[in-house]
Amino acid sequence: MWKVKEYMSGGDEEERAESFLVEESEGFCSLSPTQRMYAFAACLLSGLVLMFLSLIVFVKPIKFALLFTFGNVLAVGSTAFLMGPEQQLRMMFDSVRLYATAIYIGFVVLALICALWIQSKILTLLAIICEICALIWYCLSYIPFARRIVSDLMIRFCDTEL
Repeated sequence: MWKVKEYMSGGDEEERAESFLVEESEGFCSLSPTQRMYAFAACLLSGLVLMFLSLIVFVKPIKFALLFTFGNVLAVGSTAFLMGPEQQLRMMFDSVRLYATAIYIGFVVLALICALWIQSKILTLLAIICEICALIWYCLSYIPFARRIVSDLMIRFCDTEL
């Protein structure tokens, strides 16, 4: 409550708003390093378990897409516990991986649309395959020169000229 009183008292309005938001976000997200590691491990493990369980219901595309996509998002989002949600979003939408992030999010949404709205098994499986490929490409963007190496290898392996 004292922060609200400070916020309401004099000073520059922008500085007050920024300091109020920063102090509140630090208060809500203040976890010890050990707690961050436990939360990261729990979130990652939950995501991997959901992705594994999705294989059991593979023949039912709606359940498969929901479990797989939710597990996938949990696994990717688990790193927010290590670096913080603001830093995670800043890195995701960095110019280096902006397109990879947009494509990944697009295929996540497309997989859910194909499963929940269209309810097509074939389209859902294609969207899930594209989602996996987009996730791999997104993860490679965090490793220096990995996307370039994979691109060169794919060109070398898929080149039909001898």
